[in-house]
Amino acid sequence: MTTPGPDDEPAPRSGLRNPQAAVRGLGAGTLVLEAIVLLLAIQPIRILGGGLEGWGIWWVVALAVLAALLAGMMRRRWVWHAGTVLQALLLVSGLFHWSLTVLGLIFGAAWVYALHVRRTITGQ
Repeated sequence: MTTPGPDDEPAPRSGLRNPQAAVRGLGAGTLVLEAIVLLLAIQPIRILGGGLEGWGIWWVVALAVLAALLAGMMRRRWVWHAGTVLQALLLVSGLFHWSLTVLGLIFGAAWVYALHVRRTITGQ
């Protein structure tokens, strides 16, 4: 075993081989899970008398599609900001049904955690 010299690059703080890819994976996974949950939530809300009709359904589908698209573009730095806007839009969706606000709080917390991990690992 050799000791690191002055010309050697320091190892990443996290110990990960590719911390950027790990953080992108966390963000993408969070957004994909959000998209799936949003699509799966439509029918139970409608059946249980939530009053989610017409524009409300289209709004939820649009948010799910947006989440999936953002998950596929995690290599771009601006996607992290767009993901934050997506969480705010989901909170506003509570105007259609209160359960969407609950989902917004849950996924908003998951997104804040992903941002915290990103900042801790990459310093961004």
